[in-house]
Amino acid sequence: MHLAGTRVFIVEDEALILDTLQDMLEALGCHVVASAVRVDEALTKLVSLDFDVAVLDVNVAGTRIDPVADLLAGRGMPFLFASGYGRGSLPMAHRERVLLTKPYRTADLRAALHSVLPQ
Repeated sequence: MHLAGTRVFIVEDEALILDTLQDMLEALGCHVVASAVRVDEALTKLVSLDFDVAVLDVNVAGTRIDPVADLLAGRGMPFLFASGYGRGSLPMAHRERVLLTKPYRTADLRAALHSVLPQ
């Protein structure tokens, strides 16, 4: 499966990581439709946003990503976590989800996206 045209929503509070992730996604042919730097901003954007997959930081500006993950899971939307804290940092209800461990490479991101997107 090619990633060209895949619409991605990013929740990440670190500017450098966000910029790097956007560059990696664009290099893979994805289109970043929106990003959020706070959990409340992400929840607001999710009301009307149309995308194929989300990449979620676990700790966003000191707030856990749990409400966003719960909402996406409830809607059946594919998403993955990106964190430097390991699997133990993931929300308990989502420990089985794909974790992209920071720092990551483009190949890691590609594999993680392929694993959560429908074939």
